[in-house]
Amino acid sequence: DFAALQFNVGSKLLWREVPDAVQPQADDLRFSDPVWTNELGWDLLKQGYLFTARHVQDALYQTPGLSSRERRRAAFWWRNWLNAVAPTNFLLTNPVAVRKAIESRGDSLRRGFEIFLDDMRAGTVRMTEPEDFQVGSNLATTAGAVVFRNRLLELIHYAPVADRVRPTPVVIVTPWINKFYVLDLEPKKSLVRYLLQEGFDVYITSWKNPGADLAETRFDDYVTQGVDQAVRVARAQSGAAQVHAVGYCIGGTLLTVYMAWLARRFPDPAAMPVAHWSLLATLVDFQSPGDIEVFLDEGSVRWLSQVMRTRGYLEGREMATTFRLLRSNSLIWHYVVHGWLYGERPAPHDVLYWNMDTTRMPYRMHEFYLREMYLRNSLVKPNALTIAGEPIDLVRIHSPLYQVATEDDHIAPWRQTFRLNSWVTGRKRFVLSSSGHILGIVNPPVTPPKRRFRVAPAHRGQGADAWHATALEHDGSWWEDWRAWLAERCGEPGAPPPLATQDFPQLVAAPGNYVLEC
Repeated sequence: DFAALQFNVGSKLLWREVPDAVQPQADDLRFSDPVWTNELGWDLLKQGYLFTARHVQDALYQTPGLSSRERRRAAFWWRNWLNAVAPTNFLLTNPVAVRKAIESRGDSLRRGFEIFLDDMRAGTVRMTEPEDFQVGSNLATTAGAVVFRNRLLELIHYAPVADRVRPTPVVIVTPWINKFYVLDLEPKKSLVRYLLQEGFDVYITSWKNPGADLAETRFDDYVTQGVDQAVRVARAQSGAAQVHAVGYCIGGTLLTVYMAWLARRFPDPAAMPVAHWSLLATLVDFQSPGDIEVFLDEGSVRWLSQVMRTRGYLEGREMATTFRLLRSNSLIWHYVVHGWLYGERPAPHDVLYWNMDTTRMPYRMHEFYLREMYLRNSLVKPNALTIAGEPIDLVRIHSPLYQVATEDDHIAPWRQTFRLNSWVTGRKRFVLSSSGHILGIVNPPVTPPKRRFRVAPAHRGQGADAWHATALEHDGSWWEDWRAWLAERCGEPGAPPPLATQDFPQLVAAPGNYVLEC
């Protein structure tokens, strides 16, 4: 390969038109400006960097005596170091930055220094301007009311939009990493608003941003005082015997635990408070949890537990940094280059604002989650976990399931999410959406379609690739397929329910108080 690179360089020195010997990956936009190809000096710098980076990583994978976990961890940290020292990240080795500085007579550097100082004051490389968004003003604007509050959550009931509403309420269990309004961004992207417009009765959890006072809060408490209370209130207020429950990301893991807990208490599925359920980008089997695995082993969890025990919680910003490192070029260095070197303020982006609006995790609960889910993979082991007095076994879950995964998910890899079908029984419909962990879920129908999805029933014992070979591909959003699936199960539309009742009055208007806590 080095000989091929030398031959390529020699040909270009002789002014021959030949393609580069080393090409960037299709999703690597760092060298997209034509100057990196048209100017010989910059082209040689680019090819030399890409050649070195590629072969350093190849050497790691060929090193003998490493376990697969050690190999992945070594490759991950080397990749992050190689991303950090890319020539695009420094003024004198970035021809675009030099050109902008000359054309603006230094003004781009002045603006970049101001952005740098703003980022230092904020303690992070900002991906969007915080001033561009305000929760309750241009985010999370769907009308509703907080109808229940305890020390862990506020439950929001949304005001009906359609003239006729289906009687089975939809209760959405959101992740407590970040805040609930990822499913209620600006109106055109709001999954909540879409469900309301389609005639569904919607409730959503807004979790407390915990401080040291909640350090001893257990995972069991999130089941009993969180999900179970949300389902109880939705049933009581709507008058429905059962609800449809939805879990997103870690909220889906919590919902799965809750469903297994219910299955112990209600052996007859017809008596379950939850009639059917949906999981969105959710890991349940943590055998191969994706890139996040590089951060987690016995030693790192032990160290993190000591940090959390001292504070009483895990700081949300630390969690956000972890996830950004998984995609450092697009989530860190892109903003360093365009901000600090080019002097370009980041464009308003609601998803990125939500990503920066972090929450803390209480010590006792998060330690349990890391140890029992990621390290021991206890959730898929029959009776290995006891939650609120009940041994958990996923095989006992017989309720119909609608499961959504995303192709490019680096937090919940889709083949790993599919493994849930090896455990839970009952009828299952599996959907694979294009895009990643957020945009594959926040995926409203648009014309012309931006995305696509595959869908087919899933069966116990079926492999992910076997399912993929039989699944039908459709253009557009999986939301429409989900709406049709829900409509068959949530009853015939009738008169809209009241927003609040005497037993569950409006405590405060949506989006509530907990979501505003820093």
